[in-house]
Amino acid sequence: MKKKSLTLALILTAGALSAQDWPKVTTQARPAARWWWLGSAVDASNLTYNLDAYAKAGIGALEITPIYGVQGNDANNLPFLSSQWMEMLKHTQVEGKRTGIEIDMNTGTGWPFGGPEVSIDDAASKAIFQEYTARGGQLIRLDISVEDLKQKPHARLLRLMAYPVSNTEGKCVNLTTSVKNNILEWKAPAGEWRIIALHLGKTFQQVKRAAPGGEGYVMDHLSKEAVSRYLNKFDRAFKTSDTPYPHTFFNDSYEVYGGDWTPTLLEEFTKRRGYRLEDHLPAFIDETGKNKFTARIVSDYRETISELLIENFTTQWTDWAHKHKSITRNQAHGSPANLIDTYASVDIPECEGFGLSEFHIKGLRQDSLTRHNDSDLSMLKYASSAAHITGKPYTSSESFTWLTEHFRTSLAQCKPDMDLMFVSGVNHMFFHGTPYSPQEAEWPGWLFYASINMSPTNSIWRDAPAFFQYITRCQSFLQMGKPDNDFLVYLPVYDMWNDEKGRWLQFDIHKMAKRAPKFIETVHRINNAGYDVDYISDHYLNKTRFTNGKLQTAAGTAYKAIIIPSARLMPASVLAHLVKLAKQGATIVFLEDYPQDVPGYGALESRRKAFAGALSQLPPIPSFTETKTTPLQRGRIVTGSDYTSTLAFCNAQPEEMKTTYGLQCIRRSNNTGHHYFLSCLQAEGVNGWVTLGVSAESVWIFDPLTGEKGRAQTRLQEGRLQVRLQLESGQSLLLQTFNEPMKSTDWNYWKEQPVSLSLDHGWTLRFIESQPVIEGTFAVDTPSSWTTIDHPKAHITMGTGLYRNEVNVPDLKADGWILDLGDVRESARVRINGKDAGTAWAVPYRLKVGHLLQPGRNVIEIEVTNLPANRIAEMERKGVQWRKFNEINMVDLNYSKKRYDDWQPLPSGLNGSVKLIPMNYD
Repeated sequence: MKKKSLTLALILTAGALSAQDWPKVTTQARPAARWWWLGSAVDASNLTYNLDAYAKAGIGALEITPIYGVQGNDANNLPFLSSQWMEMLKHTQVEGKRTGIEIDMNTGTGWPFGGPEVSIDDAASKAIFQEYTARGGQLIRLDISVEDLKQKPHARLLRLMAYPVSNTEGKCVNLTTSVKNNILEWKAPAGEWRIIALHLGKTFQQVKRAAPGGEGYVMDHLSKEAVSRYLNKFDRAFKTSDTPYPHTFFNDSYEVYGGDWTPTLLEEFTKRRGYRLEDHLPAFIDETGKNKFTARIVSDYRETISELLIENFTTQWTDWAHKHKSITRNQAHGSPANLIDTYASVDIPECEGFGLSEFHIKGLRQDSLTRHNDSDLSMLKYASSAAHITGKPYTSSESFTWLTEHFRTSLAQCKPDMDLMFVSGVNHMFFHGTPYSPQEAEWPGWLFYASINMSPTNSIWRDAPAFFQYITRCQSFLQMGKPDNDFLVYLPVYDMWNDEKGRWLQFDIHKMAKRAPKFIETVHRINNAGYDVDYISDHYLNKTRFTNGKLQTAAGTAYKAIIIPSARLMPASVLAHLVKLAKQGATIVFLEDYPQDVPGYGALESRRKAFAGALSQLPPIPSFTETKTTPLQRGRIVTGSDYTSTLAFCNAQPEEMKTTYGLQCIRRSNNTGHHYFLSCLQAEGVNGWVTLGVSAESVWIFDPLTGEKGRAQTRLQEGRLQVRLQLESGQSLLLQTFNEPMKSTDWNYWKEQPVSLSLDHGWTLRFIESQPVIEGTFAVDTPSSWTTIDHPKAHITMGTGLYRNEVNVPDLKADGWILDLGDVRESARVRINGKDAGTAWAVPYRLKVGHLLQPGRNVIEIEVTNLPANRIAEMERKGVQWRKFNEINMVDLNYSKKRYDDWQPLPSGLNGSVKLIPMNYD
């Protein structure tokens, strides 16, 4: 190492560029968390206690979300937005500023938005259809009152329409003004008539998981007036208490169930779509699939709902926040609106992981109590795409929701799914979540019903700061520069709006595979072909321009081509704009058929003709490739289902780290070049030369796990830059490329020697933390789980066991040593000869320790912390009443009230073999 240091000194004195450092850490780069306030039963001293603990561990932001309270603690609950609640918020803001933690808040309690101030008139609404038949030629008298007794006091008639049965093209009759006191009297013309009543009903949905003072109806998110009145209560509370507005207001996933109508929908539909929906109610409510206009009318309805939600809710909410110098963070998934446009209407789009992904990472603990992650890369990218195409700097994530069962989630299990979010574009993660728990609360403290619990009451908190530091290092890079994805992929929302049966359609996480299977397939195939994409909607595609040889969104984000994945229907204006872009020189790729114009999505006259059976569509786009003569002056329109060959037309270089080596990555651009986050989310590691998709003069490697950095080995191969990469299964790295040479310390590449020192015997074990307490020192000999030792509490304790061994290290010619801990349950702090060697919390559980070892005798101490699972299972068996929460209390990952008393002991501590491996520079 002395030779390298001397070389570095000579280079620096020769005037070379200074060594590249890690980006400056900001508050936004640190991990954040949803902060559950149970019952809002908070007090100043415990708020300070919690904030100090969070800050010490490395948390950068907390989002306050009040929820239901703790049983027997009602006297301490603070009503939401009351003077006492606002006083605690103000105290939290002061303490947040002192500890360096940003304080955000939910614009409500639980979810969705609603509460006691929401009147029945402003509550979420639904359409109620009732049908009657009548024969004309006589006076008809009908009671058209709502039949549902629960709806009767609140429902009101919007339209009563009569349609001739024998002549489906005949004119309908609006009978609404003929109704008095819910009684229709009408002298019907001759013939048979189908009469349809449309009443405005109420969903009666209450706020889920509401906190005290937040109970009440869910508001009508489609109503501009209802949303405005809802926000007024916050203005009153902040003004009256003189409390500063928070940095960010948050809204959770859209879980308004059945709220498919709003009082002004018919008028808005006519204004936006160019015809009256009430004139076509028979087609609109047809569920047989026989009416040829049903899909089209339902699609128009869905588009109207989408626009109302975005304009009246997310945009109005964001404008309101901006007025108070705050910003908004929002989860659009679950809403009935176009996901891209909804995410783009707020400041920070937020995606959500839901379940555990299976990556087959070598050595990663498996658990039978998990659920499949419905948020794969294709689902996660909706939020980041909206941020990228609109120039918003942050994409956040609700991270690790139901990753595994309560009390069973390790830090090692969190990392791969965090990496998946990073490669999907997330750069501002939020844990789900961190319950406020007073210091005096008995273990396990106050808990939220869904896992995971990332808080000081969880044993994994002891080593969580190492995980938090990893996240911070990654996000410091991922928040730097600008997105640099290759292609825009068109979101065929009209196909989804036209193809799905029924009327009310929500784009929730769990059904997207059904909603857009070909779109999802396209995204994965493009990713596997070595490229990266962002999604774009019709609205933002029409704002995209071709400038300086690249497609640029209105925010200036640049792409090499637009890809249309199996879109059958597309607005005429969008299709025409694509042709215009191609004529200007842009590349447009149709992976399957060309879309036709959505009937009636052009001029109003075209809409009217569509109902008479006329279809409006653009002339066929000329099909050609570079080898064919083209009528277009510049650019090209490319077709083909062979992804690899078709995408080769797009002047983009695939990332070989994806195609050849199976790595996952995301690339961003910066002022000096590019930077990558890459992760080995697979069973096999990587050790080889990898061609980058961008050109560079120099490449640096940064290890977010250890903080190490250095200049990578590079070479030119057939004129392309290659960088040498070494990653083990589950490992991740950051790369930074430079447009000019960067001379400094080299990155160390390692090669294991063919021999290793097995530390299979001589271990002792004692507990430095344990509940229930275990005292004494145990000669365990082998590095094995402490659940196997001869002690009655060993299989039920939660804590940290100190494994100690004295080993003789031979004086080998080695450039370094790796301590391989094997199977760790679940994280380990290591000291060698009394000096800190680091924390091993993720696979592979390996630490570089050569600088701490000495020839001859060495003392190795390993502090291993297990999960709380064994302790909570024993408490269940003993009947301890720790489930003490109101409302949903605690459920398992399938939302059933399953107990944990049948859990078998999970291995704890070291769980296999420990080795010292001599390494040489390679």
